[in-house]
Amino acid sequence: MIACRFRCGLAALVLPLILAGQAPRPFAYRGFAPGMAYRDFAARAQTLAHRDTLRCQTMRRTAQVMDCGVRARDPSDSAVFYLSANVIEGKVSVLSFLDSGGVALVGRAQRDLERRLGPRQRRERSMWEWSTDRGRRFIRLNWRGRGNWRVISITLNDRDVMDRIARYRPAAVPPSSKRAP
Repeated sequence: MIACRFRCGLAALVLPLILAGQAPRPFAYRGFAPGMAYRDFAARAQTLAHRDTLRCQTMRRTAQVMDCGVRARDPSDSAVFYLSANVIEGKVSVLSFLDSGGVALVGRAQRDLERRLGPRQRRERSMWEWSTDRGRRFIRLNWRGRGNWRVISITLNDRDVMDRIARYRPAAVPPSSKRAP
C-alpha cells in the first residue's frame, strides 16, 4: 500500500511532464541560480572572471549583507559581461548580467533565454520575465538604448532571500525622539 502511494504520487508528478513531451527546465542562467549559496556563486564567478578578480564589499553595519562584482567571459559563447550579486546571509538574493552592444544583442538574449527557460511568461515594454514559485523567484531581461546601441540586463531574483534584508535595516527613529537643532 505504501509503495503504491509512492509510485502513484511519483507518476502524478512525472506524467504531466511526459505528456507535455519535455523535462522540466532548470531555473538558472549561465550556471547561476537565484538563491544559490555564496560559495557556489563565488567559485563559478571566479572561473568565469575575465582579466579581473571577484570583489565583494560588505555593508557598513554587518558582514551578513554584501555586493560582489566581476567582469566575466562565458566559455560557451565567449560573451564578455559584467556579473554582480547581492548576498544576504550567505545566499544570493539578486544576480545581474550586464552587457551592451548593437541591436542584435537583444534578439540573441531573447532567443537564448527562451531556449533555456521556455516561452516568456510576462512581457512589458523593454522587459521579458520568467518566474517560478508563484513569482518568488524570477529571471528578467531588460533592455534600453537609442539608435543602434543597446544595454541589456538579465536579472535573477529570489524574493525569499531578499526578504531577509529587513533584519539589517536601521531602526526608524520615532518623531518624538528627534531633537531640534
